[in-house]
Amino acid sequence: MWVSRQRLSFCCFALRHVIKLQSLSTAALAQLSPSLSDNEQILGPHGDSGFCDDSDELNSAKVIESLHSLRREPSSALSFFCKLKASGYRHDVHTYASLVRILCYWGLERRLDSILSEVVLAEKTHLGFEVSELFEAVWDGLDEGEPKLLARAIDAFVKVYVVAGMFDEAIDMLFQTRRHGHVPDLYLCNFVINRLVEHGKVDMGIAFYSHFKGLGLSPNVYTYAVVIKAHCKKGNLEEAVDVFKEMEEMGVTPDVFIYGTLIEGFCLNKRSDLAFQVLQTSRVAGVQIDRYCYNAVIHGFSDEMKMANAEDVFLDMEKHGVMPDVDTYGPLIRGYCMSGNLLKALALHEEMESRGIKSNCVIASSILQCLCLSGMEIEVVGQFHNFKDSGVFLDKVAYNSVIHALCKMGKMDEAWSLIEEMKRKKMVPDVINYSTLINGYCNHGRLEDALDVLKEMEDEGLKPDVVAYNILVGGFSKCGLVQETLDLLGYMETHGWKPNTDTHSMVIKGLCIGGKVKEAEAYFNCLNDKSSDNYSAMINGYCEANCIQEAYKLFLLLSKQGVLVKKSSFLRIFNDLILRDENEKALVLLNMNLDLDDNTYKKMSSKLTAAFCRAGNMKQARRLFDSLVRRGIMVDVIGYTIMIHGYCRVHQLLEACDLFNQMKVRGLNPDVITYTVLLDGYSKITLKGVRSNPSIVGKKEDIMDVYMLLREMEAMEIRPDVVCYTVQIDRHCKLNNLHAAVELFMEMKDRGLEPDIVTYTALLCGYCGQGDLDGAMAILDDMSQKGISPDAHIIAMCLGILRDNKVLLQ
Repeated sequence: MWVSRQRLSFCCFALRHVIKLQSLSTAALAQLSPSLSDNEQILGPHGDSGFCDDSDELNSAKVIESLHSLRREPSSALSFFCKLKASGYRHDVHTYASLVRILCYWGLERRLDSILSEVVLAEKTHLGFEVSELFEAVWDGLDEGEPKLLARAIDAFVKVYVVAGMFDEAIDMLFQTRRHGHVPDLYLCNFVINRLVEHGKVDMGIAFYSHFKGLGLSPNVYTYAVVIKAHCKKGNLEEAVDVFKEMEEMGVTPDVFIYGTLIEGFCLNKRSDLAFQVLQTSRVAGVQIDRYCYNAVIHGFSDEMKMANAEDVFLDMEKHGVMPDVDTYGPLIRGYCMSGNLLKALALHEEMESRGIKSNCVIASSILQCLCLSGMEIEVVGQFHNFKDSGVFLDKVAYNSVIHALCKMGKMDEAWSLIEEMKRKKMVPDVINYSTLINGYCNHGRLEDALDVLKEMEDEGLKPDVVAYNILVGGFSKCGLVQETLDLLGYMETHGWKPNTDTHSMVIKGLCIGGKVKEAEAYFNCLNDKSSDNYSAMINGYCEANCIQEAYKLFLLLSKQGVLVKKSSFLRIFNDLILRDENEKALVLLNMNLDLDDNTYKKMSSKLTAAFCRAGNMKQARRLFDSLVRRGIMVDVIGYTIMIHGYCRVHQLLEACDLFNQMKVRGLNPDVITYTVLLDGYSKITLKGVRSNPSIVGKKEDIMDVYMLLREMEAMEIRPDVVCYTVQIDRHCKLNNLHAAVELFMEMKDRGLEPDIVTYTALLCGYCGQGDLDGAMAILDDMSQKGISPDAHIIAMCLGILRDNKVLLQ
């Protein structure tokens, strides 16, 4: 074929440049053009560039002409372009545009993306032009009859912008093409909206959707799904439903993908109840709901800790023939573990495995953590080995649970061996694993070993965090090692960790536990910025050191100064004061008008009321009781029973009866304990009258009160328990009515209630009181058969009563 002299001259020049570039390695070329595949040619079909030129300089026009000549060989064109750039030639906007048009023509998207990404990510000073200039140059070079090429170019530019996170530029380009008379592609707009939503630019995505419709494009199922997802991410559930309705109005039939998006969105916003309704609606609409949708709802209910609802969905799933998988059982098992229902979690796990569904790491970790929190250390270790034997992969979380369990059991060597096992399995222990081990050593007083673990961490390239240091600080301070604790704090700071509030609190409380209260006070007083936690730590430290008065005084002082202390510390002092029978001081705390919720106030008042009742201070007890009523807090049966018992103990039966009747008027039904307390009260009043005036036994009003209570119990179908029977037996024995006591004793046994040592003691007193040695021996024999041994006090009591009645023991 004949060619002109000018063309021949240019070809020779280009050939010389190609020969100079032949030294480039294939690997380097691949780096320059990473989008080239292995089976695509780099040079032309004849193994060279096909050009030569004898001119001295290569300009833009000549490069464009060369690329144009290679327009039917895109690989060669790209290779030529890259080799020139590698040799130092600086392409301009026109040479880039020429190559982009070639790649668009052949639809080589990967190569096109690579070239455009280079332009988008480069600064203008590097290339000498901006991306918008390149786009205009590409646009100008396309013929009006090439709409496909134009669409490809727009797609490529927009996608590269989006992938680079340059969303404003991508949207500007879309609307710029609209001004040129080109309508953007629907799938390209869907791509932009979806990426906006995925990158958290939800408002921007929704706004683009509104403009998107203004361009004359009709959204499809995928568009609606993305917009619904966007609204759900924002928590705009009503707007999400509106989009769903709009879709139906536009004649777009919802499919399983749309329903799944709506279901997942509701669950994300903790409205799994609505998600389940959508699921049921979709089934009515004839849409075949898949396992993914069911799993999403089960997961949602489990996260909301609505386990009964989650199981309902599970049953509905099986009912409609959708088979569960590990992602179905997983949320259920985790949910039950989190709610503390370990038995249910284990039962579900066993059911899952019986169906041939293999457990996974997340489920195993949940079960192990639940066992650990339940204090079932032996079971943690056993279950851990069961998981290992069944081939379940166990991660650092699972290992940490069993390490924690072994530490609590004091098996520190075994705990350390698990760290070594993790290393053998190429599973690098993290700071949490090491910190758990440090905590174990500290709890067992092995501080040197704890320090060795710290050094091991550092040798492994792990930087101990503030939690690890706090554990060590707590361990040293609890052992009363004041100077060592301070040295450790200094070491901690030199390694980049400043002691925080938790650190100071652990030092204060730890020193108190270690018997160094004065040192703890000194440390506390030296703190410049004391937090609420630090004050609470000092108060709790006093309590730990049995210095309740100091804790009480500090709390009162802080309250006067307006310093807020943690509620847990307040409750700690309150409870300790009650244990020491310092009820008046506890009352001072309760009356300080602290911001207590009704439930906390009720518990504290009830506890203090019971304490005053035990002390026989019924006036204070009644004031507290009435304060609950004034505050509008409903007192339960237990509260009334405590007060009734208190009145009965101090022989104020009239007040006890008033409360008993008040309780019934308020709709509270007395239980067996309430009746037992009253029966015991009547018995004590009757016996008190007997000792002062034996003729009182014959007064029918005392006996009738007891019978009235017993008839009430029978009418309400309240069956007496062992304690109730024992009270009645004791009363009859002390009134010398042994026959009635024996009848009650036999009735109790006939009802399957086993007498306890108190019951036997009451009956023994009755027999001994009447000098019935045979009856007493029969009771002792019955006790022996039941394995109940009378203590020394009972035997001495029986011997004394028999001697008083002049009964000689054989």
